[in-house]
Amino acid sequence: MNVITEWFRRYFSDPQAVLLVVLLVFGFGVVLTMGRMLAPVLAAMVIAYLLEGIVAVLEREGGGRTSSVVLVFLVFMTFLIFLLFGVVPLLWTQTVELIRELPSYVSAGRDALLRLPEHYAFISEQQVNEIIHVLRLHITNLGQRMLSISISSIPGLITLVVYLILVPLLVFFFLKDKYRIVSWVTGFLPRERSLASHIWHEVDIQIGNYVRGKFWEILIIGVATYVIFALMDLKYAILLGVLVGLSVLVPYIGAAVVTFPVAMIAYFQFGWTSEFAWIMVAYGIIQAIDGNILVPLLFSEVVNLHPVAIIVAVLVFGGMWGVWGIFFAIPLATLVNALIRAWPRTEPTSPEEPARS
Repeated sequence: MNVITEWFRRYFSDPQAVLLVVLLVFGFGVVLTMGRMLAPVLAAMVIAYLLEGIVAVLEREGGGRTSSVVLVFLVFMTFLIFLLFGVVPLLWTQTVELIRELPSYVSAGRDALLRLPEHYAFISEQQVNEIIHVLRLHITNLGQRMLSISISSIPGLITLVVYLILVPLLVFFFLKDKYRIVSWVTGFLPRERSLASHIWHEVDIQIGNYVRGKFWEILIIGVATYVIFALMDLKYAILLGVLVGLSVLVPYIGAAVVTFPVAMIAYFQFGWTSEFAWIMVAYGIIQAIDGNILVPLLFSEVVNLHPVAIIVAVLVFGGMWGVWGIFFAIPLATLVNALIRAWPRTEPTSPEEPARS
């Protein structure tokens, strides 16, 4: 019992810490229970948070708030239109083409697998046939899912159109009326909130640097991968570039997972040739540059998470929210880490030393 009392006194002796816990529980509850309904609002908040750094730079250079917001918003809309009408159609075309070619890839893979028992005695033909059967089942399920998506895509398209209208509008007003919105929200809080303000300042630095750095990392790695694979005449260069770029959202795990489709497409296109080896070498160089140069450069002010913490975050948030939980696992883990680092602590009491004679 004394241990619990000491722990509570150390971390919750400040009354403002209790207020902060209430705010965190309330915010977490809103996201957990109404996350899907508020998805456009949450997405707009993340994008506005990302763009706020550029707006702040323009303001420091002497630009007004409104003119800076309008300029940044126009650049954002140009980038969004480029993605929608330039990248997405090519990405969809390559995805459909890859799905159409999967049966031929399976046949080539089956022939390669059937040759394994000739070289490795511990692999039996029955095991190879079982693997091929499982692969066929997965490909059949994938085709059925794609067909069901195409049939039931009309409601999804309507939702997407609504999001494409709502999210940019919300982003613009979040940027333009940032101070009014913040003032309105803080009006519901007690006047004495220095602890919450201090912790928010620490969290803001960590999350802001992480979100902006991760955006640039995705963009740089994705574009570099596409350019290199296109120059090496690898099929589905845009699709692989997007996959490799998005893989940096989940360090270690993402790179390991994306290695499989890169190797698979390179193998089925070139076989065991020097072209295949050079593609894998280029992919390894991209990953090495990302981990040893780009990440330290972009995230120099962000506290790095231990690989165990990353895996636990992916498992926990992925289990709670599925794909979106995996997508936001590292930002949420960074938020938790920043809160733990900034949380006030009272030093534990120690028994007084006996008086010396």
